[in-house]
Amino acid sequence: MKPQSNRLKIVVGDITDLDVDAIVNAANTSLLGGGGVDGAIHRAAGHELYEFCKKLGGCKVGEAKITPGFNLPAKHVIHTVGPVWQGGNRNEDELLANCYRNSFAVALGAGVRTIAFPAISTGVYRFPHDRAAEIALRECQAALDAHPELQCVTLVCFDKAMETTYKRCLPLQ
Repeated sequence: MKPQSNRLKIVVGDITDLDVDAIVNAANTSLLGGGGVDGAIHRAAGHELYEFCKKLGGCKVGEAKITPGFNLPAKHVIHTVGPVWQGGNRNEDELLANCYRNSFAVALGAGVRTIAFPAISTGVYRFPHDRAAEIALRECQAALDAHPELQCVTLVCFDKAMETTYKRCLPLQ
């Protein structure tokens, strides 16, 4: 797997600015907005996203739900709830992998061909960055291998440090 290949990109930027079929929201279980990327997506999408999410009944850790993008350039928002890091002995790796797997399943079911992910659980949920990057890269590559209809998966980093982490983990895949 090569960084910046035609189908997998690693970029530093604002996920709410991307013109892709779907962006993934690192949401909380209520789906009603919060801090970090979740709050940024809710602010950029507008109040309609909040109203739509109220009807969804929340989301469990590792699962994913889809909504319209409303005021975002992206057509859809896929909300997934990452695990809070509790030392690594509470199934956190599998739960994080499920965030990616279930997000791809929901995306493909909606006809999504281009999708962008934030670094799920690496903010206030404290998932170790190297470990999260390895899981993200593994799951993204598995989806790309299994689904040629996926045109592009973009991993969006909040800062250069996370971009460096992803690129450092690439040879491990």
